[in-house]
Amino acid sequence: MSEITQDYPGYDGMAQCENGEFAGWRYWDGDPFERQSGPFYMRREADGSYASAFRTQDRHMNGAGFLHGGCLMTFADFALFSIATDALGEDAGVTMNLSGDFLGAAGPGALLEARGEVTRGGGKTIFVRGLVTADSEPALSFTGIIRRLTKRS
Repeated sequence: MSEITQDYPGYDGMAQCENGEFAGWRYWDGDPFERQSGPFYMRREADGSYASAFRTQDRHMNGAGFLHGGCLMTFADFALFSIATDALGEDAGVTMNLSGDFLGAAGPGALLEARGEVTRGGGKTIFVRGLVTADSEPALSFTGIIRRLTKRS
């Protein structure tokens, strides 16, 4: 088992960023939508939790010059699965519900970070809540539900 799949069970499509601001962070190499939308990164923190992050660019902005709400929710969906990595284990999952409260704006070049917790795991559903910050200021609080999809033998 590679170092990536040991740290991130069930995440066979993960790659490691080799240089730049996110060197050492992981990202989905096999997800064309997230590659186009982000790129979004994740890493395991010293306390065992997971953090997600990305740096906004002009292409992430809406017509008013702020981070597009759809991009922020897409990042929250990425973070949802990052936070639930251990609860999912080797299984895949799909988002059953994702809701968010927009708390603040972000402009081009902002560092977005997401952290959270699994509030209930086990069984077929995993409940998560989290907070996205933009340059350390609250930008979005979110909750989500993941439906576990067990791998077929």
